[in-house]
Amino acid sequence: MQLFTLVVGLSLATALWSGVQAVNAEARASYDAAAATLGEGQFAQITSDGGTIAQADYIRLRRAGWLVSPVAEGRLDGVRLIGLDPLTAPNGLGPVDLSDGDLTVDVLTGGVFFATQATLDRIGDYDVSLVPSPDVAPGVILTDVGTAQRLLDMDDILSRLIVASAQPLNQSPFADVSPNLTLRTPQNGTDVARLTDSFHLNLTAFGLLSFAVGIFIVHGAIGLAFEQRRPVIRTLRALGFPLRRLVALIAIELLALSLIAGAIGVGLGYLIAAALLPDVAATISGLYGASVSGTLQLRPEWWLSGLLIAVGGTGMAAATSLFQLARMPLLASARPRAWAMQAGRGRLYQAGLAVGLLILAVLLGAFGSGLIAGFGMLAALLIGAALALPVVLDYVLAFGASRAKSVIAEWFWADTRQQLPGLSLALMALLLAMAANVGVSTMVSSFRLTFTGFLDQRLASELYVYADDADQAAALQIFLTPRVDKVLPIQSVDQDIRGLASEIYGPTAHATYRENWVFLQSAPNAWLRIEAGEGAAINEQLARRGDIKIGDEVTLAGQPFTVLGIYGDYGNPIGQVIVTETLFERLFPDIRALQFGLRLDPANVSALSAELRDSFGLAEANIINQAGIKAFSLDVFERTFTVTGALNVLTLAVAGFAILMSLLTLATMRLPQLAPVWAQGLTRARLGRIEIIRAVLLALLTAALALPLGLALAWTLLAVVNVEAFGWRLPMYLFPMAYLRLAVFAVIAAVLAALWPARKLARTRPTDLLKVFSNER
Repeated sequence: MQLFTLVVGLSLATALWSGVQAVNAEARASYDAAAATLGEGQFAQITSDGGTIAQADYIRLRRAGWLVSPVAEGRLDGVRLIGLDPLTAPNGLGPVDLSDGDLTVDVLTGGVFFATQATLDRIGDYDVSLVPSPDVAPGVILTDVGTAQRLLDMDDILSRLIVASAQPLNQSPFADVSPNLTLRTPQNGTDVARLTDSFHLNLTAFGLLSFAVGIFIVHGAIGLAFEQRRPVIRTLRALGFPLRRLVALIAIELLALSLIAGAIGVGLGYLIAAALLPDVAATISGLYGASVSGTLQLRPEWWLSGLLIAVGGTGMAAATSLFQLARMPLLASARPRAWAMQAGRGRLYQAGLAVGLLILAVLLGAFGSGLIAGFGMLAALLIGAALALPVVLDYVLAFGASRAKSVIAEWFWADTRQQLPGLSLALMALLLAMAANVGVSTMVSSFRLTFTGFLDQRLASELYVYADDADQAAALQIFLTPRVDKVLPIQSVDQDIRGLASEIYGPTAHATYRENWVFLQSAPNAWLRIEAGEGAAINEQLARRGDIKIGDEVTLAGQPFTVLGIYGDYGNPIGQVIVTETLFERLFPDIRALQFGLRLDPANVSALSAELRDSFGLAEANIINQAGIKAFSLDVFERTFTVTGALNVLTLAVAGFAILMSLLTLATMRLPQLAPVWAQGLTRARLGRIEIIRAVLLALLTAALALPLGLALAWTLLAVVNVEAFGWRLPMYLFPMAYLRLAVFAVIAAVLAALWPARKLARTRPTDLLKVFSNER
């Protein structure tokens, strides 16, 4: 049973950790593939504040001696289309094999799409050749720059320029050749990878928490195994077996078991990752617009880390028991429960360490900054609370014993206290699992309430229409103006603000925005002044990351604007700036709105949608009603937390398994303590019922302590980690019924875990109980 507990506990812990790491590794591999395709992070790039670069600027730079390569990119049937120039692109850019004999000059000049087969299957029929290439990033199509310009309607316009690493010495200064463009130096890592770092760090933290819960099982299993081996160890040492050799043999045994269990855990982790990867890919695509491969590969970086953490975790779990074995006097192990008593003497040190960690958590919350400090606070809070649990439970049980009115009640409390050392690690695992459930469910539910209200405010227009090109957009605006209450063009451009990736929007001055966009902070008459062109509004993410306050200035297209308002923008990973439509057109004259929000009577939405399809041949994807966008946004939201929900269930199941294994082990070891009670008249069935009551009591006490810990965890996630990771702070809501339901689940788990040992005790043969008296130690 101990072998089973150890192997299963370590396998589950390793599986949860390696599963999360496999998902992260797959996502990062997809980012690296995209970076290799696009030159992100490897080469300097030239961009424009207006979002596009005139082809004449590219020609001027080439003639001035600059080795630059043009890139034209956009969306085609929902897929990212990137046009490169193979003659001028730096070496190593665009991992496409051109050795296919069918790729003749005529085919290449006519246009070729390179992409994965799955990506090619998503697009319509275009007059180009299709070449499946597994080396291209998922969700991306590579072609030549001329074909991309033709299909994206970008005549004489480029998206950006890639700068070769080696440049001539006699080239003209960049500022003299193109003063209207911006030269961006190579970045460490891709933009998408930096953007999603917080998401992957959150996943890694959850994986570590799950691993910690599993290691508590391993720690408990090893401790109880040493307790069971007490007579054997005592006999071997009395016979003169060298202590060092004994410790070394036990360590080798644990190493072999950890490698076997780690290998099993890595295999289980692969299955977990394969099940979770589609939801993670949808989450990253919905939140960050990045494509992640939907297939999982066996990468050394995650399966090796799984094996290493299995061995390391076993070493940490066994260190205390091995130290006690090395320090314990020869005959001390002859005393009943010697190992537990040895551990009990260190309870004062454990309490001191727990208080120190909790104080550290408070100090990190008050004075720390950055994501690492936030996760340090979480770690100190959770570990400190877990270490404090046995101490607190011991005081509670002692208080119960002092109020006992009968002999049986007094024995019940005293016996529960005696079992506490053997059950403490399993109860710590239950505490962490329940606290994680309370914290994460509170965060997710608070996010859901806030996000739903945010969508109701933000998506005020009844219908949204997307044009395919600028000519169709102009025709649509003329067609729609007399048929709706108001046409609200949605136009934007990407620009770095204070070194942060941001979007600049130019909405029409209208009551839709004044009434529905709520400011978190604002100057007096902020909307009126923004509509008058006196300043701009920014989202909370940009305000926090750029340390921008009301009254500060931001530079848009080379011109300074005062920040008059800061608004909540939940779900957006990057910065955002809003100026009035008139000002936007003056700053970015080349940008044309291709999207429109329409204000009209909701009863007319269906008729207008049908009229647009008939008159302009618009596809279903180009006409979306408010409910459709909300449904899509909420679907992305739900997929975002599918992973954390699954890990929550797994950690709670692992904690229940820990209780079961501990109770099963203790049931066998406790026969010498239960036999006298049975001999005094307590039936075996009643003893079994008492065992179930004991498990329920401990589960309820643990649940009561897990609730404040979980709420503290939720506050830390919302007010510290979420702010540092994503740039916005969410209000915290409480959900009493959810917490009550979780407590019921914990009690059910404890009852189910106690049923087997209780039934085993109730069916113990009287002869086995009587043997205790005939063979006393």
